[in-house]
Amino acid sequence: ADLCLAVTGDDEANLVSASIAKSMGAHRAIARVYAPIFRDSSTFDYQRHFRIDRLLSLEHLAAMEFARGIRNPGSLAVENLVRGELEVQEMEILDSSKVVGIPLREMDLPAGVRMGCIIRDGETWIAGADDRLKPRDRVTMIGNRDAIESVRTNFNQKKIKKKFIVIAGGGETGFHLANTLERMRFRVVVMDVDQERCDFLAKNLKQATVVMGDATRRQVMEEERVGNADVFVACSGDDEDNIMACVEAREVGAQSVMAIVSRPDYANVVGKLGIDLAVSPRNVMAKQVLSFLQSGPIVSRTPLIESDVDVVELEVGQNAPASQEVLADLPLPRKCLIAAVAREDYVRVPGAE
Repeated sequence: ADLCLAVTGDDEANLVSASIAKSMGAHRAIARVYAPIFRDSSTFDYQRHFRIDRLLSLEHLAAMEFARGIRNPGSLAVENLVRGELEVQEMEILDSSKVVGIPLREMDLPAGVRMGCIIRDGETWIAGADDRLKPRDRVTMIGNRDAIESVRTNFNQKKIKKKFIVIAGGGETGFHLANTLERMRFRVVVMDVDQERCDFLAKNLKQATVVMGDATRRQVMEEERVGNADVFVACSGDDEDNIMACVEAREVGAQSVMAIVSRPDYANVVGKLGIDLAVSPRNVMAKQVLSFLQSGPIVSRTPLIESDVDVVELEVGQNAPASQEVLADLPLPRKCLIAAVAREDYVRVPGAE
């Protein structure tokens, strides 16, 4: 098989079957997992141990889709690269930015950050050492989250207000979303009706506030000041509850409302009800799987939002010409950039050597 998908409801069965398929000769193998422990390589790297090409979680993918829609205006697009250990963030250059008019080679970016492409007047190109930035350009930065945050002030001098986010539903999607946002400049409140789940969330989220309450009830929303929220996200396991919670949140004053909506036949309804973003876990998963339908050394191919630039993940074969040279000497096309290298248990932005 070119691609084997292990997507039963049992995490362990998926891991074992994808691993067996890979050992039997399948070109690529993907396993769907639910428990966060299987994606946490800091305790044990299940993906590498079982030789599986990718572990995909519907809940984590849906949370990342929401995170992409919530990020502040200075970060117009967000993608996760290489098992989520690196990020692509898109920033807008303001008139007051320190980097306006300076050649890229003189910007003194940290070792863990690379500029990917520049978007100007509808044109997109891979950044070169002699390019100079202009106000209102948009640039994509690649690196780990902390390193990108450290250079943000050079690109965007506008003081960004701390956004207030309310997440209704503390399941895996709500937990992943809160965990992603709380490490950034957001004030996060997570609401759930289950006492035991609230205890789990309170123990595992460092900065988010956890509230035990029914987010579909208007009185609870008013008590928790949902009307002051910049973004309200409904991600319980029930489409109808999510839609109703969003309608109520909009009525009490939330600026933007988002929801998990799994049923395809609800797609036409959500826009009419004023829901700004509806995420379907099925569609998000399908998009990921489609990116793996590649041949040869290409593992996956994902287009960057609003551009004709692709992020391509390649596997370096045994004795491949690319493994015989330092990166500076590789005869790469000018419009090509090696943004990240993943080797066994680490991922980094590589240097010329």
